[in-house]
Amino acid sequence: MTWSSALKDTARAGLTIERTPLEPKLALRSACGVALVIGVLLAVATPALAVSSAFGAFAAGLATFQRSWRPRPVLALGVAAGLGISTFLGYLAAFNHIVFVVLLTVWTLLAGMAWAVGPVSGLVATQTVAVMLVTVTLPTSVWGAVHHAALIVVGGLVQALLIVLFPIRPWGLQRDALADALAAEADYARRLRHDPMAPFDPHPLIEARAAAELTPRQARNRPRQLGGPRGIAERLRPVLAALADPVVGAPAEGPERDRVRDLLGATAVVLDAVARAIRWGKPVKLPPEAMAVLRVPESGPMLTGPARRSAYRLMALLGDAVDQTDEPGRGTRRAPAQEPRHLLRPTVPRLVPVVLRALHREARWSSPVGRHAVRVSAVASVGYVLGTALPLGHGYWAPMASVMVMRPDFAQTYTRGVARFAGTVIGVLIGAALAALLHPGVYVCAALAVVCVGLGYLLTGTGYIVVSACIGAYVIFLLGMVGEGWSQTVQARVALTLLGGLLAMAGYALLPIWETSRLRDRLAEWLSANGRYALAVLDVHARPAERNQRRVREALLDQRAARVAWEEAAERALKEPVRHRGISRTAERAADSALATMGRVTMLMEAHLPDREAQPSPAAGQFARALQQALPDAVTAVRERRALDWSLPRQALAEWHAREGDEGVAVRGSELLVDALDELAAALSPGPGGRNRAARRGA
Repeated sequence: MTWSSALKDTARAGLTIERTPLEPKLALRSACGVALVIGVLLAVATPALAVSSAFGAFAAGLATFQRSWRPRPVLALGVAAGLGISTFLGYLAAFNHIVFVVLLTVWTLLAGMAWAVGPVSGLVATQTVAVMLVTVTLPTSVWGAVHHAALIVVGGLVQALLIVLFPIRPWGLQRDALADALAAEADYARRLRHDPMAPFDPHPLIEARAAAELTPRQARNRPRQLGGPRGIAERLRPVLAALADPVVGAPAEGPERDRVRDLLGATAVVLDAVARAIRWGKPVKLPPEAMAVLRVPESGPMLTGPARRSAYRLMALLGDAVDQTDEPGRGTRRAPAQEPRHLLRPTVPRLVPVVLRALHREARWSSPVGRHAVRVSAVASVGYVLGTALPLGHGYWAPMASVMVMRPDFAQTYTRGVARFAGTVIGVLIGAALAALLHPGVYVCAALAVVCVGLGYLLTGTGYIVVSACIGAYVIFLLGMVGEGWSQTVQARVALTLLGGLLAMAGYALLPIWETSRLRDRLAEWLSANGRYALAVLDVHARPAERNQRRVREALLDQRAARVAWEEAAERALKEPVRHRGISRTAERAADSALATMGRVTMLMEAHLPDREAQPSPAAGQFARALQQALPDAVTAVRERRALDWSLPRQALAEWHAREGDEGVAVRGSELLVDALDELAAALSPGPGGRNRAARRGA
């Protein structure tokens, strides 16, 4: 993609306003927190102190709208602590521009590295930089620093207290994540009715697993509806695929295929009912027609072989899903010895070593997060110096705009830059027009500021341009509370926001890290994860008495994470203004299809793992050893743009055929696995011949 096309696409994305479900109760609660802080401080103190504390309340409220599985009060308290520390340090260094620039550079570097922990941590750290920049215009005594830092912390504490006193749909995010996973399984079942090879998006299952990670305190209070259906959803996917697949399931046409279609349709209905029950904490309501289909028929078409086993497994799993969900959601307190097992989420104190490991892992020049940290710290420092040198006043607006805009990847940075400038212009103009017409006093300005904050909270999911417009008007009214007229701030705000956005975009252009050049590494990681998953499944078929279900499960999770990392990298690469380096779009699509097929075939073999009492299969073990020998060299070949060699697995498969024939799920799955590996080799074969073969296979 050329630079002109990339800029056009990012500008269009930045100006897009999406229609998303609104959460008025949450927005009202957070806006009330800001109103409470401003109102109390206006009554007992000065407008300047009210404005200072309003920053803490606003930032804490904004952080609680981010998608995080941590309890909302914990997020608000974390933001309050970070804002208090950054405010105090900013006050201490504000007496000298050079000292402050040094502090700003170091603090922004650390804030940029916070993206290594996660997007919510990165956003919170960005908020602390913004508040530090604001404090340079306020008194610099040590006592004043403590005073203002405490007020900002109070703003966050108020938001946390409101969340505790007025809970709105507790466990709502976790409920939505689990319901989305079950709804995705229902949609998958519907698509399998018409297309037995329909793809499945693993993102909902990944989100559901992340939502299921709990601290011990959360585990004691989790509603029972959230305890078991996630594991059932995980086990349902391979069963559905195995039932619909014409190779290891029912024939492609005939009475058995009609029976499979009926089962898949009824499964979708049941899963949708379970998803609705979990989402809203209500009992499951099942239509009797669907339940009739999910019983073993006394007459009519009957399934045989592997399809019959898959159907029985499907009925059992659906029964478990209904049984574990069919009750109103409520807290369940058990004695520690009776607590169910759950995915462990570290408590806040135990997060320290996790954070340190993440920072150490990303503290390198080749890391997107590490490069982002250096880039944002340099841009913030330059922006502060330029903003201070310009005769516009409020010079901190330029670096603040840069910091709020910049992200570790190209598309988000440029999209947010356009949205920030356009939204700021709109918000400042609206705020200035209202100020010019109403000539509001201190309390009217405070009320209008709270209204802008409430609209920002309410519309936070519609697009960054809308949020920027609300923030722009919010700043106009906040400054109006301390006596600054709108005419003094409009031009400066617009000009400095434009300067900050341009600096952010220039910073990424000068210090980029393109995802396009890393695509082969991501592809190699996906191939490696696919291979480990296949080896774990084949090992169970080879030695059923020694089956290690945990190894299979961990390999599946690694494979799923590698696939998502590849898909996200490929999506970001599409938006980058660089020519392809190492892999063409045609080869990329063909390789994606081959590895997706490899993962699906392995999943089908996992759906038919033998019991511990089953006979071992030496041929499956021999095939697994051949694949294990060929895999490391193939992964290296993908990175180094060499031809892939799968002769060892192909030879082992031929010997398997000669020894045991072509009956059985394992041998059929291994045939499809080798076919997928050959497709991958053709897609990545160097030279025009390989690309042409990939194009033909992709067509």
